[in-house]
Amino acid sequence: MNATAPNDPLEARDRPARLTVGVVGAGRVGPALAASLQLAGHRPVAVSGVSDASVRRAAALLPDVPMVPPAEVLARAELVLLTVPDDALPGLVEGLAETGAVRPGQLIVHTSGRYGTGVLDPALRAGALPLALHPAMTFTGTTVDVQRLAGCSFGVTAPEELRLAAEALVIEMGGEPEWIAEESRPLYHAALALGANHLVTLVAQSMELLRTAGVTAPDRMLGPLLGAALDNALRSGDAALTGPVARGDAGTVAAHIGELRRHAPQAVAGYVAMARATADRALAHGMLKPELAEDLLGVLADGNGPGTTDGTGSQEPR
Repeated sequence: MNATAPNDPLEARDRPARLTVGVVGAGRVGPALAASLQLAGHRPVAVSGVSDASVRRAAALLPDVPMVPPAEVLARAELVLLTVPDDALPGLVEGLAETGAVRPGQLIVHTSGRYGTGVLDPALRAGALPLALHPAMTFTGTTVDVQRLAGCSFGVTAPEELRLAAEALVIEMGGEPEWIAEESRPLYHAALALGANHLVTLVAQSMELLRTAGVTAPDRMLGPLLGAALDNALRSGDAALTGPVARGDAGTVAAHIGELRRHAPQAVAGYVAMARATADRALAHGMLKPELAEDLLGVLADGNGPGTTDGTGSQEPR
């Protein structure tokens, strides 16, 4: 793959040749990846974006790279990053292919976790080389993202003949390629969303509750605790479970639900759902004694009812 013969993926067996890079969709991901590729010697030449925030991100991460329409990005670049929301990706690919913007031999890369390379079939039929490279990282839209890509895992899906080229690009961005089969992409993405996206919600809710309880610096209180919990979970899995659910302390869980009903009723459903999932896993791994699980699961069943608890697990009408 090089400027004179971009349609030969075998040249990337060791590392990709220097490529001109374009970005369609200057959200939080695209400019950061293009900046990482620039550090590896590739040359960003064009970026597209519509919002004021997109323009600012592109200016900060890709200074002096012109903002142009999507079709012009493809006209200028040998490697095109499609970094648009998942739901917009199929229509974008179809539109670019139908208008003749896709060139034979052009590398078309999307960064969606949900899709493999099947979504790029219209571009493939136009002669493009399709790659799915999804960074398993949360992005801020700032220069810190480029640093975070060091050691970041990428979910990689590509035709077998392009696998080495795809993995080489990831390595050049500082990442670690992890091969994901086409049919496994939705499950892979669901797993990441379950862990990362829901973690943000849980932490934000926990900080709100701590502030309500009078804690002046909930971030400082939670930082060491959550850091240790995450480290333990990554090392030991379910064996890292602690707390009242894993112990079968039904009275404590009932008291929690009662307090949440009084102070943060919007958090009750999430607490009960996570407590049930925790109880199931603790039972399955022999950590929660069956004789204690019955009372605990009864409290959790009552937790979705309309009443409030009195701290002992009994229900009182509102």
